[in-house]
Amino acid sequence: MRWPEWCGMKIGDRVEVVAVPRSLPPGMGTQALFEACVGRTFPIADIDDNGLLELHVGEVVGEDNFMHSIWIEASCVLLRP
Repeated sequence: MRWPEWCGMKIGDRVEVVAVPRSLPPGMGTQALFEACVGRTFPIADIDDNGLLELHVGEVVGEDNFMHSIWIEASCVLLRP
């Protein structure tokens, strides 16, 4: 069982981004996008085989949510009702 499933997270659950992952690829505004997501709540769109959560975050940059997504470790989010 993957970590997000073990801790009760599943696709469709709402999570708040509470931290930026320590190692992000440099460039392309990745760091800034993750930082802009901190404190915001998003539904989990997908969970990959490594336990990373996909969040659609387009609203952060003023676009439709599906236009931008991030993959983030479950340790960087909190489950919200």
